[in-house]
Amino acid sequence: MGKRPLPLLVRLRGAIQAAAALLTNIHLPNFLSGRLYQGNGKRVCVPGLNCYSCPGAAGACPIGAFQAVVGSSGFRFCYYITGLLILLGVLLGRFICGFLCPFGWLQELLHHIPSPKLSSKRLKPLRYLKYAVLLVMVVLLPTVLVNELGMGDPIFCKYLCPQGILEGAIPLALVNTGIRSALGALFTWKAAVLAAVILLSVLFWRPFCKWLCPLGAIYALMNKVSLVGMKVEQEKCVSCGKCEKACKMDVDVTKNPDHAECIRCGMCAKVCPTGAIRFRCGFGDGKGVCGAGNPSRKNLE
Repeated sequence: MGKRPLPLLVRLRGAIQAAAALLTNIHLPNFLSGRLYQGNGKRVCVPGLNCYSCPGAAGACPIGAFQAVVGSSGFRFCYYITGLLILLGVLLGRFICGFLCPFGWLQELLHHIPSPKLSSKRLKPLRYLKYAVLLVMVVLLPTVLVNELGMGDPIFCKYLCPQGILEGAIPLALVNTGIRSALGALFTWKAAVLAAVILLSVLFWRPFCKWLCPLGAIYALMNKVSLVGMKVEQEKCVSCGKCEKACKMDVDVTKNPDHAECIRCGMCAKVCPTGAIRFRCGFGDGKGVCGAGNPSRKNLE
């Protein structure tokens, strides 16, 4: 049997990730001036985790924007963000994590640094932490801790999100002496969080996505109903197990193609010897094909 061509999305994934990161942070000259883009684009939320305070940011972070206004029903913006997240989740699910999130791409690049690589299969219970982060730090605390205008305190952005200090605080502090002189204990804490995520990313594949990202948690809840997903043609599956071994999100796609942890990266389709696994577009059976397939194993249950 000749070698099957890889699905188009698998072949282009790296280029799509790079393009998404660039388009999300297109205002590159701002990194030199230490200014933030304040145009109309900032009224629109980007799909991935990308800090509003990044000098190059073209749009707003959905998590940061949601935290700011979730405490007041007077902000129609809250309904817009909630509706946008639901829409993106239904359309794409965690395909956004696998293809469009700049911080997810960064973690993958860090994982290429030569070092011992550790498996996270025995750490699967940690995946539920991101739902606790979503509930407590993104929803509950910003709802309770609001100012007189009803603006919530962005707890997740302030104390946990590593993207904020990487894209915002560090670039701005490098060129702005005022910001640099104001750095204190919070910056030190966030720098420690960032350093920990970087180290873990070298050792584990996308640890922040697996364990802590609240945006990933939102999209994970939509994975089973999203239009873009994975499909296994069981009649082609030869039960070789290669797909399960290749999945770095610790998912067996033959048992659950719409698993909440699946980021639609296509690694399972890449290694499948019979072309049993493919991207699907559409609800239900997913007869629409997003890319030509490549293989997996039969459901052993």
